[in-house]
Amino acid sequence: MWHRMVSDLMTTPVVGVRRDTGFKEIAKLLAEHDITAVPVVDDDDRVLGVVSEADLLRKEAGLLDPAGLLPVLRPGPADRAKAAATTAEGLMNSPAVAARPQWTAVEAAQVMERHHVKRLPVVDEADRLVGLVSRADLLRVFLRGDSAIREEISGEVLVRTLGVTPGAVTVRVVDGRVSLTGTVERASLVPVVVRLCQGVDGVVDVAAELHHRVDDTASAPPGPETSHRAGLAS
Repeated sequence: MWHRMVSDLMTTPVVGVRRDTGFKEIAKLLAEHDITAVPVVDDDDRVLGVVSEADLLRKEAGLLDPAGLLPVLRPGPADRAKAAATTAEGLMNSPAVAARPQWTAVEAAQVMERHHVKRLPVVDEADRLVGLVSRADLLRVFLRGDSAIREEISGEVLVRTLGVTPGAVTVRVVDGRVSLTGTVERASLVPVVVRLCQGVDGVVDVAAELHHRVDDTASAPPGPETSHRAGLAS
């Protein structure tokens, strides 16, 4: 099965800063390049951390309201230190959570979700910065056309991977929603078909109404061809 890798989706070259890059220079880079964060790298381009818009805004949020109408924020020690920082070293979140170019979009998305971050610097085997991948980049997999999704499911998933007879299962795809109808040999194959289809890049949802010739899922009495319905969101 074909999956888009982080190397296919990441932005490159990447705008980066050094430890001693000043607050205003970072703000200027974010505005000039229309980005929301920059990696902080050492002299060998190894990633030390990431400075985001949120890190810069702590300084502004920590200022007193000139009109005296807003409640005074009482940040913790870490937030106070960032609000007082004037260089990337003090502003950055470190250590940085990074991705590898060979990761799939799914792997990168799971790491972003686990660490509650919106983007990942991408590093090579020597931990040198080679790109940056964001949530918006990962969502590009859902721009994949319905015909490409249908062809992969029909040929790669059903025929070549699972050995389903060509034409035994009809595949329809509309706006990334996959509909499967037809017959497979064994009942145990049905959830496998659904799961593999869910893993195809660009699939939003899978609904299956599949018959099977042999029920090998339990000690069921022999009987005629039966059906299995499944509607599973990816």
